Amino acid sequence: MRDHEYYVYILANTFHRLYTGVTNDLAVRVKQHKAAKDPKSFTARYGINRLVYFERFQYIQDAIRRETEIKGWLRVKKLALIVQHNPTWRDLSEDFGKPTEPFDERKMRPPITF
Repeated sequence: MRDHEYYVYILANTFHRLYTGVTNDLAVRVKQHKAAKDPKSFTARYGINRLVYFERFQYIQDAIRRETEIKGWLRVKKLALIVQHNPTWRDLSEDFGKPTEPFDERKMRPPITF
């Protein structure tokens, strides 16, 4: 049986306008945003195509719940989440296909509380 993976992700443009979504294939979904085939879409209109944050989930219900939670936050809290994990706002999709380091819990930053 195949393990399922679902992702909640945040995209940004160079002016830090944000878009939050959920997908079961992060690489494909980011590629679709970068292609901007529908010029009327929110992400295409504002050039939102840089992956700045994501979380992985085993169950779609958990991913949807988290997406809803993040979408309900004030902008300042979303910005803090991104900065906590990606302080330079680099495009994380540039790492797709590259080997990854094993997870090291000691490198984790303490959570931000509001």
